[in-house]
Amino acid sequence: MRTNPPLDKRYDAVVVGGRCAGAATAMLLARQGLRVLAVERGRYGSDTLSTHALMRVAVLQLSRWGVLDQVIAAGTPRVRETSFHYEDEVTKVPIKARDGVDGLYAPRRSLLDALLVDAAVESGATVLHETRVLDLVREPGGRVAGVVVQSPGGEPVQVEAGILVGADGRSSTVASKLRAAINHRGRFSSAVIYGYFTGIERTGYHFLYGPSTSSGVIETNPGEDGSPQLCVFAAMSDRRFLERERFDLEAGFERVLRESSPRLAEEVAGAHRVTPLRGFAGTIGYFRQSWGPGWALVGDAGYFKDPITAHGITDALRDAELLARAVAAGTEGALADYQEERDAISRDLFDATDAIASYDWSMEEVQSLHLRMSKAMGPELEIVKAWEELALSA
Repeated sequence: MRTNPPLDKRYDAVVVGGRCAGAATAMLLARQGLRVLAVERGRYGSDTLSTHALMRVAVLQLSRWGVLDQVIAAGTPRVRETSFHYEDEVTKVPIKARDGVDGLYAPRRSLLDALLVDAAVESGATVLHETRVLDLVREPGGRVAGVVVQSPGGEPVQVEAGILVGADGRSSTVASKLRAAINHRGRFSSAVIYGYFTGIERTGYHFLYGPSTSSGVIETNPGEDGSPQLCVFAAMSDRRFLERERFDLEAGFERVLRESSPRLAEEVAGAHRVTPLRGFAGTIGYFRQSWGPGWALVGDAGYFKDPITAHGITDALRDAELLARAVAAGTEGALADYQEERDAISRDLFDATDAIASYDWSMEEVQSLHLRMSKAMGPELEIVKAWEELALSA
């Protein structure tokens, strides 16, 4: 069990949020020599809602940061193939060894977030859990100068910061207190019912599509007994979920699975579910204004797209590095460039994901949207590879 260390009065950077975006940002800033504090309201090593799947960019970053070996050592299966099922048609995409990546991974967040926190601490950052932000501290001209946090003991503590980073998710306290504007908003959101199962003979990533529904199987970390566990989800429009399926998750899960893939529904019916089903109605995606005098936003706090395309963790790690590089530059112009570059490399992925989340497509149309997404992943991979080359030459 990790205990919270004492607080200092001032840090070069305070990061609010200690999950994948916040922990990665804190780690990278600390590795640049900054005195960093990260505060997280949740418990160390706790789980959270997640699609789990890492794309090639995220795996490359974790490898370069020295975290991937620990992900693998924890028993996270190597994913060697992604399968897209369009009713009776299946497209299999082998994960070829290139760019320093020989497979993909889908770790549980209780593992990934904890490993990134550990890496941040080992890099020199101070990380506090079960610690909430109460308010922001501002200079007379309005510049953000720190935060007031509430420790697990309940007392408020004011901490000064050279820069404040909000990495506290979709319901970001930092973004709310900053009144950060939404610069672009999507139109649709998908709803999901999901659980964890053993006894399903599938490996890798499987994304399955039927008329106005989808489902997925993502191989993740084994259970305590070593048996393979898979996250199985059933997805639909948020309207359908709110009007019907949320009232009986068990029946809704079975219905949507059967509509998207009768074969998967049969496999799941014969499997063992190891967790209760959970359902959520989703959130329409957005790009927020993500920088200002003394502050920045990263991860879902600044940019969120529907989870149906399982790119959220990859976005978070990519943007953590993009922001850390901007903070190291030390100018507001660099922060503005961070937001501009993030938006430019994300927009095609965002728009394609938003269209998929509408659940108003034919099989041919959703295949075309997936091809569009695949093409859009190229530029972000090239950017991250360029960062790696710069690091190696430094």
